This record gives sequence, C-alpha cells and structure tokens, in this order.
Amino acid sequence: MPERPLSLSGVPPPPPPRSKMAADVPMDVESELMSDEEMEREAEVFKERGNSFYVKKDYSEAFNCYTKAIDLCPKNASFYGNRAATLMMLSRYREALEDSQQAVRLDDTFMKGHLREGKCHLLLGNAMAAIRSFQKVLELEPDNAQAQQEVKNAEAILEYEKLAEVGFEKRDFRMVVYCMDRALESASACHRFKVLKAECLALLGRYSEAQSVASDILRMDSTNGDALYVRGLCLYYEDCIDKAVQFFMQALRMAPDHEKARIACRNAKALKAKKEEGNRAFKEGNYEGAYDLYTEALTIDPNNIKTNAKLYCNRATVGSKLKKLEQAIEDCTKAIKLDETYIKAYLRRAQCYMDTEMFEEAVRDYEKVYQTEKTKEHKSLLKNAQLELKKSKRKDYYKVLGVDKNATDEEIKKAYRKRALMHHPDRHSSASPEVQKEEEKKFKEVGEAFSVLSDPKKKSRYDSGHDLEEDGMDMGDFDANNIFKAFFGGPGGFSFEASGPGNFFFQFG
Repeated sequence: MPERPLSLSGVPPPPPPRSKMAADVPMDVESELMSDEEMEREAEVFKERGNSFYVKKDYSEAFNCYTKAIDLCPKNASFYGNRAATLMMLSRYREALEDSQQAVRLDDTFMKGHLREGKCHLLLGNAMAAIRSFQKVLELEPDNAQAQQEVKNAEAILEYEKLAEVGFEKRDFRMVVYCMDRALESASACHRFKVLKAECLALLGRYSEAQSVASDILRMDSTNGDALYVRGLCLYYEDCIDKAVQFFMQALRMAPDHEKARIACRNAKALKAKKEEGNRAFKEGNYEGAYDLYTEALTIDPNNIKTNAKLYCNRATVGSKLKKLEQAIEDCTKAIKLDETYIKAYLRRAQCYMDTEMFEEAVRDYEKVYQTEKTKEHKSLLKNAQLELKKSKRKDYYKVLGVDKNATDEEIKKAYRKRALMHHPDRHSSASPEVQKEEEKKFKEVGEAFSVLSDPKKKSRYDSGHDLEEDGMDMGDFDANNIFKAFFGGPGGFSFEASGPGNFFFQFG
C-alpha cells in the first residue's frame, strides 16, 4: 500500500490554477519555470491522485500519477516506494525492484522500501538478497512480523533449492517438481524455478504441462533461452525432431553458451540421422545392418522415451525377420514399458507370441489392442488368436504323430505306421506294469490321432478349431487295436517276437 493519502475524500484536489500561457507550456519546460516549492506541491498532488487510483485498484493510472510526481521530485523516496507498490500489483516485479532500490538509496531508513525490495527479490527467486533486505527491516523495526515471516519463507526457498539440486543429480525428477512447486508458492515470478520445473516435467513425459509452463514464460519474455530450450525439449521427446531443432537453435541464438540446448540439438540431429539410416537398411533388406543401426540409435539419448520406444519396436520387427523371436518379444516389451499406449508394439509382440505358439499371451495383447482401437482388423486378429488358443488346449494330433501341420496323407500314414509299431502293447509285454500302462496310453493316442487326421471331414473340422467331442464324435470309446488291424491288414497280419532281453522285431504273415 502506498503512503497515506493526503486527501480524506478520496478525490485529490486539482492542481493550482495556472494561466493560459502556462497551460500551453510543455511539462518539462514548465517545471524549469516553477520554483522547487511549487514543484513539490504539484508532485504531492500527483502522489495524492495516484493514491486515490491505487485504492480504487486502477493501478495503471496510479502508475502514471506516481511517475509524474517522480518527474517533478526525483529525490523523494516515498514516490518511488509508492510506484514500486503499484508495479508489484501490476506483476512488474523487476521494475518494482528497481524503484524499491532507488527508494532506499534515497532514504536508508525507509522501512517500507526495504520491505518491498525484499519482497521483489523473493518473488523473483533471489532468496539470499531477500533475506538481506528483510534483515534491514528488522534492524529498523525488530518486531516487524511480516519481515520475520518473509525471512522464514526465504530460508525455506534456499532449502528447496538444495533438495532440487540433489534430486536432479539423482534423476529424481518428481522430487524436483515438488520442490519447485513449494518454492514457487513464495517465488511466483521466478523464471528459473519455472524452467527447472518445466524441464523435469518434460523428463517425466508430462509434455503438455511442461509446454504450458514454458509458454507462460515466453509470453512474458519471448527471448528467454531456457524457456525456448524446454519448448524444444518437449517437441524432441514427442518425436517432432525437426521442430525441436528449430527451438534449440533459437535458444542458442538468445543464449550462445546454453550448454543443454547445444547437447540436445546435437542429440536430436544424431538420433534422426541414425534412425533414418536404420530405416533405409531395413527397406533394402539389410536386416543385420538395420538391427545394428537401431541398437546404436538407442544409445544416443536414454531420456527420449517416445523415440526410443519406436526404435525398440523397429528393432523387434527386424528381429522377427531374423527369427530372433525371443529378442523381438523382449524389445516390444521394452517399447511398451516406455509407452503404454504404443499399439504397434502390442501388435508386433502379439504376432511374435503367435509365431512361438504362446497363444494366451497373444490373446492378452490383442485384447488390449481391440479395447483401444475397435477395428475390424483388430477384431479378426483377436478371434484368430482365441481360436489358436482353443486349439492348443486340445490334444495336438500332429504332434502325437510327429508330423507338420501341412503333412500329406502319405506322410500321416507313414508316421502312424512308425508310431503304432513303436508303442504297440505286445512290443512291451515283458516291461514293467508302469511302462506297459504308459505305452498303451501312447498307442491309443496314436490311433486316435490317425483316426482324425486320416478322415478328411474330421481333419477339416479339427484344423478349423472345432471340438470333435462336442460334434458328437466320441473319441474315448474307439478301439485303437481295430484301427491298427485295419491298417496292417487284419488278424494274423503280423507278430512281435523277442530276439533277446528288451529287443523285439515284428514280422508280417
């Protein structure tokens, strides 16, 4: 609040009447024609008028009046003090600081001047200077409660600065954001604190918040190199590398020694070049080369979450081409850990799971994709994975016979012949009861597999995922011996004979 108004009515009295000739003379010339006493009286009128506007919260008009008073009496500390208070209400803290400092230069015992100087220092984030100003207030007025509280606020800011510095070194960016939020409660105009907070928000992947803080600074100071750097950093981490480089270059024009902007600009250019080089190698079919280039790109900047997620997914694509499926799955998982919304990484990992017959995992990934993007293509992929999962839970007749799923009829017959003879109970008649039981079970499974895969209708339904027992084909009651006899030509068609302990041969009749 400015010094006490001279007028109790709230409306300042008009300046003393002047002649028409005097009214036509410019103020600077007129002031030279006035005596010191007349200028002081007129300055007091402008000060009183400024006080009236200040009370009405018309701070712009108050500023104009105090400026006129200062022009008339530039050695009056209270005029600077009043204008400093007005500038603070207009959030023009640097100008307010200059006026406060001028006020205490003119009058070192001006307590309100020291108080305002300290408050401006504090709002601008200079806690040490603020403490010196508040201590001066306490020298003049030891019981000043406001100064005592502001000293505590300034000391708290110094502590938050120390904690933030340690947090940044440890890459505990959440801690830094917390400390800067607390510091900004008292230092709301400190660009340095805001920029540090914005930088850490960007490093945490909270790009919109970081952009908002940086944009607020640039609205007040379009040449702020730190804010330009943070804007570029956000774009860089959102994989808008060309735009990011423009902001980094602009930051370097404003602040040529800005080391962070220099490093970020260099990394951005290197990352873009290496990624594009890997993409070219992939398109040319040079998968080993592409794999190595993506690996090199991943070492450039561990903080670039979005670009690194894409690089991991790209490397997974190359890995699947090179039949490095486990590595491809691992790379997709790393990509998803960096960016949980990265649909392409889920799709790539799901396909790798399908290729390695990890159908439950594939279904889980496709479900995640379909919940996010309900397209026909994603629905089809999910249904196919669910079908393969259902098929995997049945007996795998192809595996029982030891043949590929694309095996011909002749290959199926040949495989049955081999396995049926291998597991026939007569061949294991002298084995232990446990072995006999196990071989009998395998013999039955071989017959069951052959009965399905040798029948075109059953095989077709089996391959399409149908449950044959649900279709009324009871697979538990068939006789494996009948299938065996039919295949080998009926009773008496062969016999097993021992040729020594544990050795058997069969002969056809």
